[in-house]
Amino acid sequence: MTADLAEFARAKNVKYFMISYTDLFSGQRAKLVPAQAIADMQKDGAGFAGFATWLDLTPAHPDMLAVPDPDSVIQLPWKPEVAWVAANCIMDDKEVDQAPRNTLKRLIAEAASAGMHVKTGVEAEFFLISPDGKTISDEYDTASKPCYDQQAVMRRYDVIAEICDHMLALGWGAYQNDHEDANGQFEMNWAFDDALATADKHSFFKFMVKSIAEKHGLRATFMPKPFQGLTGNGCHAHISVWDETGKTNVFADNSMELGLSAKGKNFLGGIMKHASALAAITNPTVNSYKRINAPRTISGATWAPNTVTWTGNNRTHMVRVPGPGRFELRLPDGAANPYLLQAVIIAAGLDGIRSKADPGKRYDIDMYQLGHTVTDAPKLPLNLLDALREFDNDKSLKAALGEEFSSAYLKLKQQEWNSYASHFTQWERDHTLDI
Repeated sequence: MTADLAEFARAKNVKYFMISYTDLFSGQRAKLVPAQAIADMQKDGAGFAGFATWLDLTPAHPDMLAVPDPDSVIQLPWKPEVAWVAANCIMDDKEVDQAPRNTLKRLIAEAASAGMHVKTGVEAEFFLISPDGKTISDEYDTASKPCYDQQAVMRRYDVIAEICDHMLALGWGAYQNDHEDANGQFEMNWAFDDALATADKHSFFKFMVKSIAEKHGLRATFMPKPFQGLTGNGCHAHISVWDETGKTNVFADNSMELGLSAKGKNFLGGIMKHASALAAITNPTVNSYKRINAPRTISGATWAPNTVTWTGNNRTHMVRVPGPGRFELRLPDGAANPYLLQAVIIAAGLDGIRSKADPGKRYDIDMYQLGHTVTDAPKLPLNLLDALREFDNDKSLKAALGEEFSSAYLKLKQQEWNSYASHFTQWERDHTLDI
């Protein structure tokens, strides 16, 4: 824990701080502040024009101040004279309720007031691609089943090892790296943590991966489906809840089915209950639904769900319970906002616990082969518009996330959909020019 950023700068020889916040569209916004000025910034915050980023504000709003949270500070391992620090957004001495980190902090506090300590981990997949974004970066990475490809991961050793070295130096508990199921795709894993710490690390990880890729003349993308026919970028979330001490996993009960306690089942019930609305947050872009509803990929499977089902240790469902005391939500993708992803999981789970929600029937079938036989489980949204409508109709989830946030998110995302819908595509020319 760091209390004084000025002292941190002196001790670590930091010259500049990046005071950073994440907007509603996952854009990472920052000001580069010299260490000599950080004491005032820690007290008063760095000024931003909120309208200039993806927040539902106007040019007439007063300055939005990003107040750095010293507990989140990270010295850049690849440029040690700079430190990154996540910020909380305030305006007129009040929290900006729509700001994603503020939204998450409110829900963490709500869980804490009920004696619950949410811990999560994420599996953030990404592609290493050419700088123009048109192709994967490795011309020899052509296998039809490239997952865990030994040669392919070693051809990108310099990039992957540098990122992993940095995570190890930061004490994140990095424990494995692999070539994923698509050509050019990778996944790197680090230890689970408190939900806010995971969100901050997730945000920083995306910044770090992109920065190191650029350093090596490449580009990294977390886009959900950057290439047709290849597996998309997921961001699976592993979820458990602990007592107020953070030492006892209240989801764990070996006497229960799959080792998941009654409280864990209810939390899962909330996820299942709100799943279709959840998708508007966990799968927030037009492109997201190219991953969820994709046809079979070159490798033989999309590894993405399209139906609201849960199971044991079976990767073909939206939720799997791989072991006692936790479950994995396989719905989120690489576009998910690191803070809103955690916030909506907590919001849905708390509602499930309050309402003693039942997650419904457990399926143990191969959904990729036999999914057509499941007739009593809802399908996930087909597109972003359907997801936004589901979210808008889910009054309890909107209330849990906060009315100001929900209103702002829906407004800006509807504008994004309208922009997409009005875009004239080559597909239209190919299929309707001669009608």
